[in-house]
Amino acid sequence: MSLIAKNWAGLSLFVSVLATAPHAAFAQTPTDPRQAQPERPSVATHAYPVAPGFLELESGFLQQPRPGSALLQTTPILLKIGLAPRMQLDVSPGWLQVTDQDTRVGGLTDLALGLKWQLTDNTPFLGSFAVQPSATFATGSVQNDTGIGAASVSVLVISSHQFGRVSLDLNAGYTHRGGDGTVAAKNATLWTISTSTQIYQRLSWCAELFGFPRTHGPAGEDAAVGFLFGPTVELNRRVVVDGGVVFDVKELGGNQVYTGVTWNLGQIFRY
Repeated sequence: MSLIAKNWAGLSLFVSVLATAPHAAFAQTPTDPRQAQPERPSVATHAYPVAPGFLELESGFLQQPRPGSALLQTTPILLKIGLAPRMQLDVSPGWLQVTDQDTRVGGLTDLALGLKWQLTDNTPFLGSFAVQPSATFATGSVQNDTGIGAASVSVLVISSHQFGRVSLDLNAGYTHRGGDGTVAAKNATLWTISTSTQIYQRLSWCAELFGFPRTHGPAGEDAAVGFLFGPTVELNRRVVVDGGVVFDVKELGGNQVYTGVTWNLGQIFRY
């Protein structure tokens, strides 16, 4: 659900993937269980889980030039499984690679598991509101910069609203990490403001402003802010593709380009 942060503050805070929303916006949980519900491509996520018994796959590719001749590439993956009405299990592995001239380093990133629980649907103030606790496990490599070498726990609060053809998703999150704080700060937060609007038939457009406030300790970093902008196209009700640019507003480490797909794979068990 989900990976356009400049550092592990973003990587471990989301089970969402690039998790870079132009999602097909819904005023309430969709009645068609086969309708794809992208959390891609934004840092933000929406409040709506997939239908009970259904499986949805989100995957993408992000590329960011680094200082000198280095190039960072990530392939985030998010599997969303409907466990019960208003409840979704997220499984988020991923791959990260850094290429510098003839040197290539990379591997699997830390694995994240999360649970999205929608508590309200289209209320006056909170809109559709959900909480999403998650845990990240040290499956990546510190040596290859694909992991932090410690587990972490996170919680994300989500407020989704619909105004005609325009959707608005507001997220705020907190992460606490294990370890001694020398690889990644022990505590980190984030905020996101994401909107999507239908432009024409199956074409939508999204814009998102997101930020990672300053962290402290040996691995502390200054606050970072990014702005995402790009289209999504609904190929059919089950498949949505996206692409666009993430602009480095402040300390994000450079501009990024992304592309990806969301695919509702159908029912895998009967609820």
